Amino acid sequence: MAAASETDQQAGLAVFKEILHQLGWIDGRNVRVEVRWAGGDPASARKDAEELVALPADVIMANGQLGLEALLRATRSVPIVFNNTIDPVGSGFIDSLARPGGNATGFVLFEYALAGKWVELLKQIAPTVSRVAVLRDVVLPAGTGQFAVIQSAAPSIGVDVSAMNMRDAAQIEQDITRFASSPNGGLILTGSPLAVFHQNLVVALAARHKLPAVYYRRYFVTSGGLISYGPDIEEQYRGAARYVDRILKGEKPADLPVQAPTKYELVINLKTAKALGLSVPQALLSRADDLIE
Repeated sequence: MAAASETDQQAGLAVFKEILHQLGWIDGRNVRVEVRWAGGDPASARKDAEELVALPADVIMANGQLGLEALLRATRSVPIVFNNTIDPVGSGFIDSLARPGGNATGFVLFEYALAGKWVELLKQIAPTVSRVAVLRDVVLPAGTGQFAVIQSAAPSIGVDVSAMNMRDAAQIEQDITRFASSPNGGLILTGSPLAVFHQNLVVALAARHKLPAVYYRRYFVTSGGLISYGPDIEEQYRGAARYVDRILKGEKPADLPVQAPTKYELVINLKTAKALGLSVPQALLSRADDLIE
């Protein structure tokens, strides 16, 4: 069950199935893999969750916060393996990272400390930026947590940060347009289902108003965003497949610790940098895992 960029998720699903195959689970032979795409829509996520629980499923893999939340509303007994989720403890999905306790376990998208790196990267790639709007979903604990880390890191870097609470498309466009009316601005898009849902809008607005922007996932940059720093998403799918294997062989989610990423990747869109009139420092170019030209 997935949300986010469908191309991105299709690639992750292929990795997930490949690892299952290596572990002896072959789709159509000794296991059946049912797929649902919620597309960032809460109503679709609820419908998909109810369908999957009713199959019935032996284990469900949920990609992202939205799918996990919908599944936990639909069942507290069917085992769930999640990935690409932020702060599952703060959101009330599990008891603790070491001992999840209920019917869900998996892999967090990143730890909050990563958010401090985003503001550092923004200042490195766009040194004239002195004002930063942080787009967040204020309803999520993760929205508050990510902003708090960015706010804490900002003074030492020489930028003022302000929260921009994401709601609907019209409000996002209005707020970014207003923010861009003053000079030396930049954006940070924090992780949330709303960020995924409004992905194309935020990238387009950043381009239109010539605002340097930092994102938390690679696919924002491959679709035109400036720079991203976040986890290796394929590794999350590999881990999820291994946990699904262990649950199918009898282990319980409550006993499998939730894991954080061990590898992060830096992606820069050089075409976007040129359009913004930015000269990417050599230090960033040499660190980048991928350069989009």
